[in-house]
Amino acid sequence: MGPKGQGRRVVVGIDGSPASYEALRWAVRHARLTGAAVDAVAAYELPGVAGWSAPPVDAGFDGAQAERALADEIQTVLVGADDVRLREHVVPGNPAEVLTEAASGAELLVVGSRGRGGFTSLLLGSVSQQCALHAPCPVVIVRPDTTERA
Repeated sequence: MGPKGQGRRVVVGIDGSPASYEALRWAVRHARLTGAAVDAVAAYELPGVAGWSAPPVDAGFDGAQAERALADEIQTVLVGADDVRLREHVVPGNPAEVLTEAASGAELLVVGSRGRGGFTSLLLGSVSQQCALHAPCPVVIVRPDTTERA
């Protein structure tokens, strides 16, 4: 991500969920008001890296797929938001760890309240909860809302 001291920066986690899209919109609105750049970060984990249950996977394929998906999501979510500097980052690793590391030197870390995990009855997702506990900067947790747009 960006080096420390290189201007104002807001990091936002993107995972394809409605909450992460709303977090992206929120981050762009905030950046517009403060003159910050937005670092949109998508993290992906390779199946089988943490255990023995999955077959081998071509790491290049997953990274390329994640980069295309992030670019498509940003294009879809942020129609008409060309006035904010936005950088896209696709990083392999545990999402909570990737986001807290990316937030080093940022003024804010913005995440959705719930990702694509299966426990929809929980108030916070595991990634947003871990970010709130371990991020090196203030964290904004955004709930999905389909009424506002960037």
